[in-house]
Amino acid sequence: MTPQFEDRFARRTRWHLDENSLSRAVGSLRIAGTPIFDLTRSNPTECAFNYDQHGILHAFARPEILHYAPDPRGLPRAREAISGYYAGLQSPVSVDDIVLTSGTSEGYSFVFRLLCNPGDEVLIPSPGYPLFDFLADLCDVKLVRYPLLYDHGWQIDFAALAAAANERTRAVIVVHPNNPTSHYTNANEQVQLARFCAERGIALIADEVFLDFSLQGTIEKSFNCTNDALTFTLSGISKICGMPQMKLAWIAVNGPDEQKREALARLEVIADAYLSVGTPVQLAVPDLLAMRSSFYAQAMARVRANLRELDMQLSRQTACNRLACEGGWSAVLRVPAEQSDEELAIALLTGKGVHVHPGHFYDFAQSGYIVVSLIVPEPEFAEGIRRVLTHFR
Repeated sequence: MTPQFEDRFARRTRWHLDENSLSRAVGSLRIAGTPIFDLTRSNPTECAFNYDQHGILHAFARPEILHYAPDPRGLPRAREAISGYYAGLQSPVSVDDIVLTSGTSEGYSFVFRLLCNPGDEVLIPSPGYPLFDFLADLCDVKLVRYPLLYDHGWQIDFAALAAAANERTRAVIVVHPNNPTSHYTNANEQVQLARFCAERGIALIADEVFLDFSLQGTIEKSFNCTNDALTFTLSGISKICGMPQMKLAWIAVNGPDEQKREALARLEVIADAYLSVGTPVQLAVPDLLAMRSSFYAQAMARVRANLRELDMQLSRQTACNRLACEGGWSAVLRVPAEQSDEELAIALLTGKGVHVHPGHFYDFAQSGYIVVSLIVPEPEFAEGIRRVLTHFR
């Protein structure tokens, strides 16, 4: 691209847009019609779950969808249903403390715009989900990693977190449970994080899209119970209901009263500027949330079955093992670090017909990790893992 042509576009979008080697290899196999055991699939609508089609369609069959009466924070009916969802989690949230968005990505954008001036910093966990980089770039925010440490389970390195903070830090992101490490932030760490943020006058942003999916079947504590620090809890029906196509999420705000009131007032202005959440899904969300138990039961049965299969196959060999898994839809495998994770992923794809995510995709600091989705249909998952493990024999 010539310099003159590139100057027409904003620096914030100056990303490297060429496909990486793994993506090119996947594309080539698909063009050739070569079957692939895709262990990266995490779109629930493509993973053979059964949805109540009649119930879902009925939820949208409302004459009110023909009338437009926008509310910047979201229609009260929708926010009441979300408040009821949190009541069931024993983490009550007031209807007035909820702001609807079209997705958690938009929720992050709203919160970044609320908290950060251009060049301000937000601390994010590593390993973590790569989408944060793009969202931060679009809001002119700089991301700074803080490490998660693994020792029979994942923990926050609070010393490194403190070292990463400075006068430009505006928030700390925590993903609960984290993607892809699948661990929850324990109660002690929640208290420490809230105190850390309160002492520095920075906000806490908690991503809880996988909160419901505990492998222990327990109700995990939400960060929206935190009062010490200004806290923004993000979630939505993409994962809770297995409906990413419906595009409805929310921000629940908590913290010291004065800070919370000011944050909600400013968020309302931001939301009013976009009014992005469609009326039909807002009207349908009470019914959609009421139907979520069916998807939840199917998803958890799938995750547990695939974990059992994974552990059974791992027990028959010694080259690979998996890291502890507490919740969510992913598992991390530790494998021999004989090559880079991307080279390994390409070798598995071209040699075994299996698509996995290399660890560096999630910012693992060292080679020797691959990530697989646990909601892949069971026969495909079992055969894909078998092929992965035969690679190391």
